[in-house]
Amino acid sequence: MARSAEAAGLTVRAASRARGSDWLDRSTWADTLRGADAAYLVRPTDVGSAEATRDVGLFAREAVSLGVRRLVLLSARGEERARPTEEALAGSGARWTVVRAAWFAQNFSEGPLVEELRQSGELVFPGGEVREPFVDLRDVANVVVAALTDGDRYAGRALKVSGPRLPTFREAVAEVGRAAGRELTYTPVPARRYGERPAGFGVPAQEVEFLVELFESLLDGRNSRLSDGVREVLGREARDFGEFAREAAGAGVWKA
Repeated sequence: MARSAEAAGLTVRAASRARGSDWLDRSTWADTLRGADAAYLVRPTDVGSAEATRDVGLFAREAVSLGVRRLVLLSARGEERARPTEEALAGSGARWTVVRAAWFAQNFSEGPLVEELRQSGELVFPGGEVREPFVDLRDVANVVVAALTDGDRYAGRALKVSGPRLPTFREAVAEVGRAAGRELTYTPVPARRYGERPAGFGVPAQEVEFLVELFESLLDGRNSRLSDGVREVLGREARDFGEFAREAAGAGVWKA
């Protein structure tokens, strides 16, 4: 996200604990926001829905009070529990935009899924045979930057972004395997059974329950449709999952 903003000529102030900003410590918010024209935030997923709604609302109102004119929130397509958080942003008085994204293609190349594919050659996941229009994070970032820089055009709107086609998780894993030159397999499991895996690694029960409920809802077929937000905002077709897979494989992401 930061690279896309800098490429668009924006001056970026990244917020992180390493830079003295902590989402859970409200006393750090003002220093992060002061002097900024616009701010981008991701809906928190490491707290409950009520806490996320409260914190986003408080953050947005503080941003407005400090002169931040535009706020863009990254949310998820089809996640009904995210709607109160989006409404809290809308009620802040800011010129706001919500970007609702499909499942990220980069979930296959970053985080726990890539380690599973790399080490075992198998992805065990509660995606069933549902079809999902995996979206490239670079497209998401470019849409977010457009919303940050053209507040008049996209203010007060929810932009839905997806990839250009609808593979299943099984087909996506096979496509990754072909790009990587490896035989990779996909094993669908119920969300509750999948939740036993992170619990076994010591992930807190609240986070495990969040993941289970999230997968049970988002992977029930409700998102098996395309959205035209990338074309509307960027004036081009969304990047294809195959392009992502070939580039990631070329970088050695899935080497055994």
